[in-house]
Amino acid sequence: MCMAKYLILLGDGMADEPLEALGGRTPLETAHTPNMDRLAQGGACGWVRTVPPGMPPGSDVANLSVIGFNPATYYTGRAPLEAASMGVEMGPQDVAYRCNLVTVRDGIMADYSAGHISSQEARELIKAISKTLGNDTFAFFPGVSYRHLLVWKEGKDSPQTTPPHDISGCLVGEHLPKGDGAGELRTLMEKSGEILAHHPVNERRIREGKEPASVIWLWGQGKKPQFPSFEGTYGVKGAVISAVDLMKGIAVLLGMEPISVPGATGYLDTDYEGKARAALGFLRERGNFVYLHIEAPDEAGHQGDVNAKIRAIENIDSRVLPLILEGVRDLGPLNILLLCDHPTPIAIKTHTADPVPFVIWKSHQEWDGEKGYNEASLAHLKPYTIQQGHRLMALFLGHLC
Repeated sequence: MCMAKYLILLGDGMADEPLEALGGRTPLETAHTPNMDRLAQGGACGWVRTVPPGMPPGSDVANLSVIGFNPATYYTGRAPLEAASMGVEMGPQDVAYRCNLVTVRDGIMADYSAGHISSQEARELIKAISKTLGNDTFAFFPGVSYRHLLVWKEGKDSPQTTPPHDISGCLVGEHLPKGDGAGELRTLMEKSGEILAHHPVNERRIREGKEPASVIWLWGQGKKPQFPSFEGTYGVKGAVISAVDLMKGIAVLLGMEPISVPGATGYLDTDYEGKARAALGFLRERGNFVYLHIEAPDEAGHQGDVNAKIRAIENIDSRVLPLILEGVRDLGPLNILLLCDHPTPIAIKTHTADPVPFVIWKSHQEWDGEKGYNEASLAHLKPYTIQQGHRLMALFLGHLC
């Protein structure tokens, strides 16, 4: 029987493109990452395409691939995954929408996160919106920071919608919902602006020099998906550690344990050490597989903040990996898959569907690996890219018993 432990360490949006400001290097290539490089030097490296052709390059699609389930088969939308994390019950014909609090100024998407509004402030705003716009058809649910949820009872899932982080700095008019059901969504968005315009939370934020949440933005819709269990599919008992509802929802729907870490924010200030300790605790006490997701590089990419992205990558290397590698001493054989879900290039501030680099490393067996973990060091392996990303999980688990 295989007694090994397995850990996927995923830096969301970590991959990028060469930047002139970095002398033609990427943030991952520029960052000081001796521990990631150690894994690459003693592991098996490659590239994987996590976003199937024709599908949107979001973290929802990409992480479903990485966790071993074909998005083309199972994906119905982002919002229902988050609904599962929040404990929101959905009927078979109900449709969930992501409900972002955003800042639109002079018709332009000024900030897709309303200045990374706090969860407490956001809860007050969603409560006010729900009081006026909520009814037997439309139900609003507060989430974390700017990320919230709308459930449309027996609603439409066909409108064309756009993620707000895809249109930072752009005029929003041409990106408003289109198609059957779009009228209802546009009405909710318009009326939310009227409710938020003079709300005390926004008035206070403006006095403090912060971005106000000027309107809700509806997108990422879908009906409740049906997944097989992770343990039944792969034969390992697993957990997901993440600060975002998307990943926790995937865990719930796959029958995995969603682990919340106090101080995990999804941003640069997240509790990196707390996440690493939680992963080790689960592997010691309750299971043999952990999916450790860190959102910070992706958020920096969406902000176009190259320095923050480099710091996020270095924090993963210096504050997560040392604890994990130290834990090898009392875990027995430990197998690590290091990768990101998709690139989030600084230059465009949104996701792409390009392949991403990965490393498979085993504590009990060393390979003759590569120079380091970054796009340039692994560029020569691109011709051998794994084209079906969901197959990487079976490769990871099958080869590391």
